[in-house]
Amino acid sequence: MDTALPDTSSLAPSARPEPISFSEAFRFWLRLGFISFGGPAGQIAIMHAELVERRRWISEKRFLHALNFCMLLPGPEAQQLATYIGWLMHRTWGGIVAGALFVLPSLFILIALSWIYLRFGNVPVVAGIFYGIKPAVTALVLHAAHRIGGRALRNRWMWGIAGAAFLAIFAFDTPFPAIVLAAGLIGYFGARWAPGVFALGGGHGGATQGYGPALIDDDTPTPPHARFSRRQLLKVIAIGLGLWLLAMGILVAVLGTESTLAQMGWFFTKAALLTFGGAYAVLPYVYQGAVEHYQWLSGAQMIDGLALGETTPGPLIMVVAFVGFVGGWLKQVLGPDSLFLAGALAATVVTFFTFLPSFIFVLAGGPAIEATHGRLGFTAPLSAITAAVVGVILNLALFFAYHVLWPKGFGGHFDAVSALIAAAAVVALFRFKVGVMPLLGACAAIGLAVSLALPLLR
Repeated sequence: MDTALPDTSSLAPSARPEPISFSEAFRFWLRLGFISFGGPAGQIAIMHAELVERRRWISEKRFLHALNFCMLLPGPEAQQLATYIGWLMHRTWGGIVAGALFVLPSLFILIALSWIYLRFGNVPVVAGIFYGIKPAVTALVLHAAHRIGGRALRNRWMWGIAGAAFLAIFAFDTPFPAIVLAAGLIGYFGARWAPGVFALGGGHGGATQGYGPALIDDDTPTPPHARFSRRQLLKVIAIGLGLWLLAMGILVAVLGTESTLAQMGWFFTKAALLTFGGAYAVLPYVYQGAVEHYQWLSGAQMIDGLALGETTPGPLIMVVAFVGFVGGWLKQVLGPDSLFLAGALAATVVTFFTFLPSFIFVLAGGPAIEATHGRLGFTAPLSAITAAVVGVILNLALFFAYHVLWPKGFGGHFDAVSALIAAAAVVALFRFKVGVMPLLGACAAIGLAVSLALPLLR
């Protein structure tokens, strides 16, 4: 699917799109699951380009309203945003399908790559592909920060919040939840003193762009299934907790409380509730538990798994599937003769317990959030949070750049080839609006060619 931005300089369409069938939405969410590269920033940018700009399934303000809510939740915000929009369009099953298809392609790919990693070790071809993709991912994150910032940073106050957030996390290593809380308080009190500054997307023309009317527009009434109901809230919570108890009960009953799979289920449930700020905010916790405490894998393997997670579609937190696969394989949870099945089962168990809370949060909280769109008292804190997140994403781009350009730290050599690939990727994205898949394919080919050529030149 071509993810390049359409040309909005021409006159926007005046007709509202026709209602979207469940099957058409299913096909879109499936394709999205295979092209959602670039981490949460890149994934959100892809969804905005497709759902707001090109297809006009949802308006800019409704999209940002949903995004702000998802950014407040623990868990992967891009996957939760897909779940939210799918739910808004096609009820509960629409949300489940959208959220699940955002994750499943990545799970299958990571299971295959994890097997190759453990079975064949360091494959030069794979290493070469990764060598080219990593600079491209850096460029994608930087480009996404620019795009989201272009929508959120509409005045000097929003720029100030973004700058303060960047400084807080870059210079002082401030925890992401603290940044979210501070930005939310600024938006809450700031809306009372200067409401125009903190209006959603406000400042210079608001969030509305020349895309034409959307299927779910700013003034579209909330559909009946998305209206708040205490009964529906309790039902969603009960079903979610029931699924968790059922899955955990089966693992404990069959394998015991001290089994690897039961321990993984419990550990990654806790990890799922701590993932404020995306995968990098929780990776130290995962490292501490998976490597140091349970010893499911080594530190070097954890770093390799992160590289795999960076270069596959889906949320970066899907690196936990690699952790599960390696742990299931090395611990031989199904015996020494079923290593692949053990790894695949462990990866699936870990993925289930990591993402179940995300579905519960969105399906339970969505109706309450829908009741608040357009209310400045609720949207102002979220607008400030969005501005702060731009600064956090910029910090993530620098984090990537540091590890790509100085792979052994500042004391080591500067990787000039990676710098050239990253610079070319930046030009391709900003100047020529190249799509995600063509960009990654080209950079992977360059990385492979360079890695194969270097030994011949020595």
